[in-house]
Amino acid sequence: MVTRKVRKWEKLPGKNTFCCDGRVMMARQKGVFYLTLFLIVGTCSLFFAFECPYLAVHLSPAIPFFAVLLFLFVIAMLLRTSFSDPGVLPRALPEEATFIEMEIEAANGNVPAGQRPPPRIRNVQINNQIVKLKYCYTCKIFRPPRASHCSICDNCVDRFDHHCPWVGNCVGKRNYRYFYMFTLSLSLLTIYIFTFNIVHVVMREYPGPSPLPILQSRSRRAHLTVLEVLVCFFTLWSVVGLTGFHTYLISLNQTTNEDIKGSWSGKNRVQNPYSHKNFMKNCCEVLCGPTYPSVLDRRGMTQEDLTVSSASAAPSSSSSSNAAPQTTKEGRTSTAPPKPTFNTLNQPLTSIRTHLTP
Repeated sequence: MVTRKVRKWEKLPGKNTFCCDGRVMMARQKGVFYLTLFLIVGTCSLFFAFECPYLAVHLSPAIPFFAVLLFLFVIAMLLRTSFSDPGVLPRALPEEATFIEMEIEAANGNVPAGQRPPPRIRNVQINNQIVKLKYCYTCKIFRPPRASHCSICDNCVDRFDHHCPWVGNCVGKRNYRYFYMFTLSLSLLTIYIFTFNIVHVVMREYPGPSPLPILQSRSRRAHLTVLEVLVCFFTLWSVVGLTGFHTYLISLNQTTNEDIKGSWSGKNRVQNPYSHKNFMKNCCEVLCGPTYPSVLDRRGMTQEDLTVSSASAAPSSSSSSNAAPQTTKEGRTSTAPPKPTFNTLNQPLTSIRTHLTP
């Protein structure tokens, strides 16, 4: 048996892509992310090339300066959201999955034959309220509170908010604050560019006391300015609305997934056990809380078993003696391959049991 050392990110399950030797983690569907990047960079490039020189001379040089700062901050928050681990939970190792299955079977041992077993749920108490932990049949774990399985990335994500195709990643416990800062700064940048585009058009078309009609301008610069105004106008409503919606969720210490499912606003009127009933406290916890480390050991090393063909290497006596002979239908004997060995790709479940405590 020949083995080689590989990085653990190369063997991680789920539908993710990794770059920079596992340092960058994204979803496989990245087309919309590139569209987002193109729209931001393209619109800002037109603004810097055609509006900023005129506004810097006739109004203030601070206008392009603040525009550059906003642009760089937006790009930084976008890349931070897109390239980071959102809080993916490691799947159970084969031994751990077997142990959990044995526990579940032992708990359901009193179920009569033919009757459907109860759902795989465990209850924990958070702030004097019972919260259900659901079992994930894909990851073979009981998900921590507020975690959910993303069908697009095929991973369980801690404090799962939603999967955002615009950033090409899930939004969860580890990158939600960066996602919110991205939407907030993008809203400010869109309003900024839209406002000064209008100012630029007005100043160019009405330079003196006798104004000229705007429709008489047929220059290339005017067409590009109008294009910027249209892009900012249609982007403004969606981005500002999204920022306002997440501001509302942050004030309640609630996620998009919980809001869609009505977890804390259903008919039973269950109170949100994570809310502090205070706007500032909820905002501080969500946006200013500690930065949680990733529980995925993406850069660690593991052993990979390589299959050696008989044409390239002669079978050793030790491997032939350990293999069990089998008789085929033709009467010939064949050697059964050795049982595969499991590699430790993720950390054990004991490393994430801290998620079960509030």
